[in-house]
Amino acid sequence: MKKIAIVGAGSMAEAFISGILENGLIARNNIWVTNHSNETRLAGLKERYGIRSTYDLKILFEDADIVMLAMKPKDADSAIDRIREHLTEQMLVVSVLAGVSMNTIETLARKSLSIARAMPNTSAAVGKSATAIAVNSRITNHQLETTKQLFGTVGLARFVEEGQLDAVTGLSGSGPAYIYYLIEAMENSAAEIGLEKEMAKELIVQTLIGAAEMVRNSSKSSEQLRLDVTSPGGTTEAGIRVLEKHGVQQAFISCIQAATAQSKKMGNTLEAQLKVGTST
Repeated sequence: MKKIAIVGAGSMAEAFISGILENGLIARNNIWVTNHSNETRLAGLKERYGIRSTYDLKILFEDADIVMLAMKPKDADSAIDRIREHLTEQMLVVSVLAGVSMNTIETLARKSLSIARAMPNTSAAVGKSATAIAVNSRITNHQLETTKQLFGTVGLARFVEEGQLDAVTGLSGSGPAYIYYLIEAMENSAAEIGLEKEMAKELIVQTLIGAAEMVRNSSKSSEQLRLDVTSPGGTTEAGIRVLEKHGVQQAFISCIQAATAQSKKMGNTLEAQLKVGTST
């Protein structure tokens, strides 16, 4: 990888800048970033990471072999229109725009492009994202490997068909919020049973980390691991019985289904708006 040009300078862009530098994937003087008009944000990124920024699009895209689209999805139309003359078929275009299909990106750019479209989650900020990636047929083997390396800098990356990205959004894209919701409940419970706040937080976090590692490293299913902890007549069984009474497992299933459906709905609405914009 020679040079990456990042269009958009929000938290996801920063997560990738940090990950790229920590993994030594691209030299910091070959990481370029721009945004619509927030000079203060660009200055902060330059100072923090020693990267480069510019509003001169000719300089931004000169010799760039990777272009990352990281603006807000609603701004995709205007942003891609602004940069489209600088996009070439030889570049790898990486999109983290939720709800914007690869076909729409090509429509907005008015040309054929090699595109990798991804759905990372906010844990990219600490290098622990669970990311699903879809690519189009124009991606070369070299670009595919580049895509793997790039998303590997912010966590786990897996390839899927583009049609599966809504399901991924419902499961792992929104997934951190579900876990935070669970942690909220555990923290509130800890307060009610008289545990000190900071100590309870440490215990909860370590419990989650430990359980995740057990699922990752054990050959047993998550169901079997639960049953192994649930002794007849014991404390865990008493707690699980209450969860089952309140339908917590089904609630999580319905939660993920609802998030998936909303992702699909939002994507369709956004796509329609963007396509209307290109025809006016």
